[in-house]
Order: sequence, then structure tokens, then C-alpha cells
Amino acid sequence: MRASLQSLYLPLLCLTAVLSSDAAVQSCMDKHQVVGVLRQMEKFLKGQEVRFTEGLRIMKSKLATLQNSVSKMPQADQSAAPTACPSLEAPAHGTKFGSKYLVGHEIHFTCTLGFQLVGATTRVCQENGSWSGIATACKDMSVCVSNPCQNGGTCVALVNQYKCTCPQKWSGSHCQHPTQTAPPEWSVVNDPAFSRKPRCAQVNRAQHCSCDAGFHMSGTSDNSICQDVNECEVYRLDQGGKLCVHECVNVPGSYHCSCPSGYKLLSDGRSCEDVDECLSQRHNCTNGTTCINTGGGFQCVSPECPRSQGHIHYVKTSPFQCERNPCPMDSRSCQLAPKTVSFHYLSLSSRLQTPATLFRMATATAPGRTGPDSLRFGIVGGNSRGMFVMQRSDRQTGELILVQQLQGPQEVSIDVDMSEYSDRVFQAKHVAKVHILVSPYNF
Repeated sequence: MRASLQSLYLPLLCLTAVLSSDAAVQSCMDKHQVVGVLRQMEKFLKGQEVRFTEGLRIMKSKLATLQNSVSKMPQADQSAAPTACPSLEAPAHGTKFGSKYLVGHEIHFTCTLGFQLVGATTRVCQENGSWSGIATACKDMSVCVSNPCQNGGTCVALVNQYKCTCPQKWSGSHCQHPTQTAPPEWSVVNDPAFSRKPRCAQVNRAQHCSCDAGFHMSGTSDNSICQDVNECEVYRLDQGGKLCVHECVNVPGSYHCSCPSGYKLLSDGRSCEDVDECLSQRHNCTNGTTCINTGGGFQCVSPECPRSQGHIHYVKTSPFQCERNPCPMDSRSCQLAPKTVSFHYLSLSSRLQTPATLFRMATATAPGRTGPDSLRFGIVGGNSRGMFVMQRSDRQTGELILVQQLQGPQEVSIDVDMSEYSDRVFQAKHVAKVHILVSPYNF
């Protein structure tokens, strides 16, 4: 490029020199001078080129920035940015404060007495044309909001309380009681001791009446009376079982349980327990007799040994056992007679669940003597009529088992025996006379 510039500008320099000479004599610059001038011009042009390039770069950057800002602006066919929000209305049972809906303006809300504000108390108009916060409402906080009146009653709100206006055929503070044309089965109405006047009070020109616990409101709202609730009957009608184990006694406004004679009421207030007259010394048994406790009472007993017959004689070895005297060697009848006779007294509740084991018999052998190798048990007397069975429970024991329920009051006697054998040879027999006293109660 440098050679081309030299060839391009050399004739021009010579011509310029000729034209500027006063003598009009052609005088050209030498080669070295021309080269120096050309280098100066080249440097000048390079500086201009650098400044132009930098200016172009700055202009391109500004143009890009301008294009970005223009692209973010809304299109010509879009509407202008909103400057206001939709109008707001005051909530039901509330008040609105503020009437301007421009961006940045606020609207405030309050509720009337008896209502609670739900939502935003203040809402601000935002730049996007919407209100901040959630919609505002006023919630009813009166005592009637829970619908306390039943059966179609109308709730009338008062200061911190309410009153129920009941339709026909219903009465009570919540219209919960049907107006009685006839007293219910569980109501006591014939005895004045089981009736009360209601307690009434005037509240804001309205009369409110109520009954004590254990009574219910009867009659109309203008002419009402408190009648006793027979808890014993209510419990029976509700099929809730027995309120009392024995007998329920209704009293005005409440009830209590009672027990039959010879029983006492337990701490739970409903169960009965037999009084042991023998243990507590509440009996009148004389000397020579023994007190036996029974369900609800006691008996004074003095069992007798079997009468003597031939060589068979018995002696009483304890209040409840007799033993046979030794038999002559040649008296077979004496040897077959019971060696011992014992007496046993049992007290049972009526309708005891069956089968039930009542009594056990077992053999006893004196030290140093071999016992029987076989036992047999059986029922040999009494008035049981198939109500019991006697069976062996193990090698040395037999059990008397009740197989039919006994209904009291009654007395049942049964005689059971236990026979001892050794090498299949009869050795001895023992008889137990069991006397059962059945109570009329099943507790």
C-alpha cells in the first residue's frame, strides 16, 4: 500500500511545486522528503480510522440500548397502563372509608356492633389495577348464630344472651320439650312432693324459666310446672339394664338403690353384699347349736348322728362329723355301714350359672398305712331330683357338680358317698350329707 501511495502522490507534489514557484521553474522534492510526507499522512489517516471505529462502536452500543428499551414498551395496539382500580362496596353490616380508586390510594373497612370483620381491614390500589388483600366480610357474632333453638324455634338475640320463641307443642329454654297433653311414663305427677314451681326471671321484658336437676318442664310456656323425672323408669325404658342391682327407689329430683333385708349397700351405691350374721355375732343361736350364714340371714344347726342299729353305733367327733364305732369281726352289716358321716351347709344365689362345682370329697390315709387303690363315688340320697352329678376328678378326689339352675328361696339336700377298694375288695365307705340353702336373689 505504501508503494502505491508514493506513485500516486509523487506527480501531484511536483506539480504543486511548479505552480507555487515564482520562477515557474519545475523543482521537485527529493525521494526521501516525499516518503516522510507520506508517512505523516499515513499516521494521520490511521488516527482518523481509529477515532471513526471507536465512534462507530459507541453509536452501535447506544443503538442497541435504545432498541432494548423500545422493545419493552407496550405495542402501539395495546391500551395504556391502568391508573385506577375497580370500585369497592362496603360489606353487609359494615362501613367503607375512602372514595378514591387511583393507584396508591387506600380503602378502609369496619363492621357494626355484633359483627366481626373477616378479611383485610385496609386495601390498596396497586399499579396493575387490582386491590391488595382479600375481600372483606362482616361475620355475625351474635348468640343466635349457632341456632340454639330446636324444633323450629325462633332465636331472638339479646345483650349477651338470647331467647327462643317456641312453636306450638314445644316448650323449654331451647324448645326441647314437647308440650305435654299427657304426662310421660317416666314423669311423677300425682304426688305434690314430686312437683316444683319453675324458677323464672325477667330478662329484657321476657320471662325465662328453668327447672332444678332431676325435674323437667311440663305444660305451656305461660303455665308451666317442674315435674320429677323418675330415673328408675327412664333407665328401664331405655333398656340400659339394671340401674340398681336390687331395687331402685325414686325420690324427688333423684333416686337411690336399696338392698333386701340381710344385705348391705356397697360403696358403688348400686350393688348389694350379704351380711354375715355369724361372723359379726348378730345371731341368736344358743349353746349346742352352730350358726350357719345364709344369703340374707342365718340358721342355727345341730346335726345328729345316725341312730344306732344292732352293732352299728356312731359317736360325734366334731360339730359336723360322726364316726362309727369298731365293728365285731362277724358283723357284715356293720362293716358295710358308713365309716364316717359328715355334714356340710352351702349357701347359693338364685339362678347360679351351671355347671358349677359345689363340693369335693377325697380320701385320707394315716401315716404308715397303705391307702385304697380304687375309689367309687355316687349319690345315695336327698331331694335333688337330677339336679346334681357326682364324678371323679382325679385318682383321689370326687366332685359334686350342679347341672341345673336352682330358683330360690328353697332348701335342697343331697347325700353322696365315697367307697374305698383295695385289690377290688371293699374296705370302707364315707357319706357326706350336703344341705344347700338357695337365696331368692342372684347377687
